[in-house]
Amino acid sequence: MPLHLTKVAYGHDSLPDLDDRIRLCARQGGLVLTTRYLPKRHEQVVDGGSLYWIIKHQLVARSAILGFGDAEGGRVAIHLEPRLILVRPQPKRAHQGWRYLEDKDAPSDLGDEEDDAIAAMPPELVGKLGELALI
Repeated sequence: MPLHLTKVAYGHDSLPDLDDRIRLCARQGGLVLTTRYLPKRHEQVVDGGSLYWIIKHQLVARSAILGFGDAEGGRVAIHLEPRLILVRPQPKRAHQGWRYLEDKDAPSDLGDEEDDAIAAMPPELVGKLGELALI
């Protein structure tokens, strides 16, 4: 079972805003976050893990983790697939840096057969419905 990371989408107050930023990164060649330390369990994370984004105290989307590398200043780069996959909103406290998320605790992706109608909605509407605990 893969292991995932969670991170607050700092500077992004809505799902459409985060989606715009990730699309810009995709056009510029990739999505890379930097962190001070390499996660101790990084091998488990690279084996099918994702970074789950937190906006307004909810896990709302994820990006697949492609790998880890070196960044400037002795930092560690987290290479992500520059694509957001919407997930069923799930409450999650904000925190600094990243935290581990076990696969069994991760929210399911929207877009499964039962969620096709939700996945077709604009990200802003999905975010609002999630805030209201309607999805």
